[in-house]
Amino acid sequence: MTSETHEVFNQPTPLENYNAYESDAALKHWMTTFNGDFAKADVSQYGHHVGHELIEAGFLANQNKPEFHSHDRFGNRIDVAKFHPAYHQLMRTAIEAGAHSLPWTTQKNGAHVARAAMEYLHNQADSGSGCPLTMTFAAVPAIKTTPSLAKDWLPKITARHYDERNIPWFEKEGVTIGMAMTEKQGGSDVRANTTKAMPIDTAKTGPGEAYELVGHKWFCSAPMCDAFLVLAQTEKGLSCFLLPRWRPDGSKNQMIIQRLKNKLGNISNASSEVEFRGAYAQMVGDEGRGVPAIIEMVSMTRFDCMVGSSSLMRAATAQAIHHTSGRSVFGKNLHEQVLMQNVLADLAIESEAALAISMRVGNALDNMHDEQQNLFARVATAIGKYWICKRAPNHAYEAMECLGGVGYVEENIMPRLYREAPVNAIWEGSGNVQCLDVLRAMNKEPKVVEAYLTELASAQGLDKRFDTFLNGLKDEFVDLSTLEYRSRSVVEKLALGLQASVLLKDGDAHVAEGFVASRISGNLGLNYGTLPVGVNCKAIIERAKPRL
Repeated sequence: MTSETHEVFNQPTPLENYNAYESDAALKHWMTTFNGDFAKADVSQYGHHVGHELIEAGFLANQNKPEFHSHDRFGNRIDVAKFHPAYHQLMRTAIEAGAHSLPWTTQKNGAHVARAAMEYLHNQADSGSGCPLTMTFAAVPAIKTTPSLAKDWLPKITARHYDERNIPWFEKEGVTIGMAMTEKQGGSDVRANTTKAMPIDTAKTGPGEAYELVGHKWFCSAPMCDAFLVLAQTEKGLSCFLLPRWRPDGSKNQMIIQRLKNKLGNISNASSEVEFRGAYAQMVGDEGRGVPAIIEMVSMTRFDCMVGSSSLMRAATAQAIHHTSGRSVFGKNLHEQVLMQNVLADLAIESEAALAISMRVGNALDNMHDEQQNLFARVATAIGKYWICKRAPNHAYEAMECLGGVGYVEENIMPRLYREAPVNAIWEGSGNVQCLDVLRAMNKEPKVVEAYLTELASAQGLDKRFDTFLNGLKDEFVDLSTLEYRSRSVVEKLALGLQASVLLKDGDAHVAEGFVASRISGNLGLNYGTLPVGVNCKAIIERAKPRL
């Protein structure tokens, strides 16, 4: 007799030590389709990092959450969030690769698509560090509105240099940017903000000038950043400001961190509550025009919500397909079980459809000089954010179920993906806010409806089922009196129509057929694994299977 009770067998190998880009046929396809191939070597290298050392860094950064230190040992107020070295490894790798700045530092068409691919890969290792990377990226269009600020800040924001030290921004080669917009009483209704901004010199007001802010922020994302875009009230109304952690004289700015948020997910990222007690800041854009100034940032962060949730879907799909490929049940490999094929193929279709429209919107951002693309992107970001972010949580759960009990334990990445999935639906405006923004855009500029429907109609004639769907979609805008009440169902149809259009025009034939058969002509099931008979599940699974 020996002390061994059993031999471990019928268990898959972990999904690690692979190139997350080269193993992803769908990502490579959409990168090529939308002109991102000029950066293929850099994206592939980043995929190697993600599939190797950044996987472990993601686990460590989430197992060791940020710690808030209000004072040093001598009693001086410091307001510092301290991180595990793995978090800094994630940030440094991304910034040195240009994942925060690529579209702003190259004139090549496809830069937004290539940068989105890096973000898509990065979030598969860790989403928390993706938050400051997104805000740093998205701050550029807002800061560009004020040339005096842009001259000093943009070279440091776009630099491929990460410096985590808590020192004045002007002593650094590279900086990161955060955001503080919402307050307790307002949430998404930022016009209800009460934070006040007063000019330091009453003879100098307006864009680029110095103000002092007094008030609070209920959510300040990434308080370790070097500066923050914030909203505050002036005599002329809600205005936008850039608030650094350090004042121009090198003293600590009066931004006081109250506490770090104890969140469901996004653990590696520090989110905080803050007070401004006469904090120094400079105005961004015109006085009283804070929302138009900050919306330049918000549109980019909403795009990143699309990409981020698509990334979570890919990570979950890859885990489910890889795990089941190495597991046998009832005498057959799970990939040979037709019911499991239905589930896995359904997950893969959802994942690729999300990626496809994210990259299509990235393609529009690369071509904003074209009025049609500009109008399309304006409404597509809200529609895409609403739908993809809504679909992510249940997708993560279904993928977890494919792994069974081992998917429920914390050593596996699935619990983290599941906890992470809801955040993008809440951040940058909940589902209702996205729907209302779509209606507002349509009301303010009816051309956006025409541009969006023109995009959908570009796939007309490729599938009769889609043509029927498209004709019915136009009827949704006949009764405008109930449009707000129906806006969720309308936005969902607009999202499904865009996914079908992109897949039919440029996608894999099996994925497109599966999508149309299940989402356009069929009834979208409440659960995954309800694809109709005739869908080539094996081909779809093979396309989505990570190639190690």
